[in-house]
Amino acid sequence: MNAPLIWIFIPLLTGGFILLFVWQERTAAFIGGIAAAALAGAALILPIDLAVRLGPLSLKVAPSVQLFGRSLVINSTDAPLLVLLYGLTALWFFGSEAAGVARRLVSLGMIILGLLVASIAVEPFLFAALLIELAVLVAVPMLSPPEQRPGRGLIRFLIYQTLAMPFILFAGWLLAGVEASPADLALTVQSATILGLGFAFLLAVFPLYNWIPLLMEETSAYVVGFLLWLLPTMAAIFGMGFLDRYAWLRTSSQLPQALQIAGLIMVITGGLWAAFQHHLGRLMAYTAVAESGLVLLALGLIPGPGVEITFLLLIPRGLSLATWALALSILNAEGQSAEFVSVRGLARLFPLAAASLVLAAFSSAGLPLLAGFPPRLALWEGLARESLGAALGLLVGLLGLLTGALRILAVLFMADEDTAWSAGESRNQRAMLGLGMIALLILGILPQLARPFLANLPLMFLHLGR
Repeated sequence: MNAPLIWIFIPLLTGGFILLFVWQERTAAFIGGIAAAALAGAALILPIDLAVRLGPLSLKVAPSVQLFGRSLVINSTDAPLLVLLYGLTALWFFGSEAAGVARRLVSLGMIILGLLVASIAVEPFLFAALLIELAVLVAVPMLSPPEQRPGRGLIRFLIYQTLAMPFILFAGWLLAGVEASPADLALTVQSATILGLGFAFLLAVFPLYNWIPLLMEETSAYVVGFLLWLLPTMAAIFGMGFLDRYAWLRTSSQLPQALQIAGLIMVITGGLWAAFQHHLGRLMAYTAVAESGLVLLALGLIPGPGVEITFLLLIPRGLSLATWALALSILNAEGQSAEFVSVRGLARLFPLAAASLVLAAFSSAGLPLLAGFPPRLALWEGLARESLGAALGLLVGLLGLLTGALRILAVLFMADEDTAWSAGESRNQRAMLGLGMIALLILGILPQLARPFLANLPLMFLHLGR
């Protein structure tokens, strides 16, 4: 038994099985959620590359496997990340039946997750770009079912994500030359520029994120929310792998400044545009853009607390996006528009969905006592130590997100007095929404509960940190 078989090939096979043989939404959500939760539990319990005696038997999970001349390696230091990825994915999958997209999200989502885990396990490292591109291609039928005509947002998503691959591959080829001739300034500038362009496409850095709000209007908010959580998370880890491998890159004096500028632009523009939106889906999209900007700001604090803060952002981002996307899917279940005019007063018909959406929006804005507050406070403190201007820019972006959240609150709860209160959510929907709200509150009040899962994550990278 080896680790890549458990956490890469089993998800691929599970996703393929659900796609080909499971037709009921509830069954697909149950199988996918249980499988993801079991893989998270296996990552938490099973030691990698360490023999364990079970009575007369001895069990050892090997860390690597050879495939087509390439190595897939999952070490014990990767286990905490696997726990987080598969644990949060289980939450998304269990909620997919309530959102009405279980079969296509669970089947293709499990395949995408397996490919993205393979992208951080593959050696040579640059083959990760090909696996990420393959995951993007698998995401296309998930975003656009066969009976649906692809929209502009989906086409731009595919183009931008595909353009990232040749830039990253070419930059990797140039980086080998930089290691051989570190004094060649021209080659260093070329490789850094091309690598930056590749990650700009991959992370949807300003102004390359115009596909996100378009996609939120074209397809299921729950499916798009899953991708807006998973793809930037894995892209950030992929980027940290580059910094860890190339000493000249992580020690560059210009890199932290470039990351902070890009992150500030995304946080400020995402926050300000979210403040003036009149569509719940587009507002969620710009909030996700601002959240990606927070990750870039955290990476700009490397060396220092940047790695810890980056991982600290993972759980609240996944929880808030999942809760927001599920609530939005329920509010739009009747096929009505997500424009403010159409959703005005829906809190009286779907009170729990409205409350969940508002709570997730406030968490993304960094409201105290919610899950998003502790990582934003840590990031704010780290930025203030280096630049008061950057800390002020972060404040402007968060105030924009807070304004958007307050407008959502006003619109959803603004109704005529004669409108009767009722509970339009199903039992399953109420259970998943309640679970999301409780998790956002508990992580905000007791953030130390996440520490056991986050403490060992920086060990994935040997050279990053303080």
